[in-house]
Amino acid sequence: MKITLMISFLIITFVSLSQLGRKNIQSFFGIQIKPIFPAKYIGQKNYTFSTNNSDSIQYSSSINQKTGYSFGGTVRAGISKLIAIETGINFYQRNFNLNVDVPDSNIFVQNDISFINYDIPINALFYIPLSEKIYMNASLGASLTMKPTRVGVTTKSTGSNEFYHTGIVNNKFGIALNGNMGFEYRIKKIGIFYLGGSAQVPIDPIFNLQTLYKHEGYKSYLYGDVNGSYFAIDIKYFFPIINNKGKQFLEGPIE
Repeated sequence: MKITLMISFLIITFVSLSQLGRKNIQSFFGIQIKPIFPAKYIGQKNYTFSTNNSDSIQYSSSINQKTGYSFGGTVRAGISKLIAIETGINFYQRNFNLNVDVPDSNIFVQNDISFINYDIPINALFYIPLSEKIYMNASLGASLTMKPTRVGVTTKSTGSNEFYHTGIVNNKFGIALNGNMGFEYRIKKIGIFYLGGSAQVPIDPIFNLQTLYKHEGYKSYLYGDVNGSYFAIDIKYFFPIINNKGKQFLEGPIE
């Protein structure tokens, strides 16, 4: 399934970029930045993993998604005056708060962890002109995500109590579903200013959280998947199209 989706990504990207040379169909390059927020309506925001009743020491580990951010470059390849394919490459940093509670020992510790990934979105974009300069648009698509490495933090409590949290990446590559809606203001000689909202839902967990509790000779592990879905506020700027005058390349002696 994932291999089929990745092949589809490559085909769509090739077709999209091939439109760049078509006359009367505009394509744009831009930059974007967006704060990302945990989304309890499209995914889980908080996770708690606990030991079984049969374990000698009872404790729980929780992870809560906080505000993160993303930035990158984007290419909007025009197919028609009202339809385009939007792609690019983006950097993401999701931030999480970690808590461990050991009630019998009156231990409660906190820490933070960040998770980084990259994605290449392929979104079908549809324009709705509201005036000569103002457009509403909506897009749907998917992203190929790349998770370069696992992450981890160590938290020490009183005495010999230590906690190790590790975000384990089982698959370096994944797929996420995208949705977007917003408004843009076009100024021919200055560029396009865009403000909107978006959501992303990874098909698979972005990582598996492993919690290791060590106390003297005692060791205990907890495991749980973290989804990483989010809502975001999208801020984009597309550079204006500059038409150069005259010939771009001089003809050589053999032409």
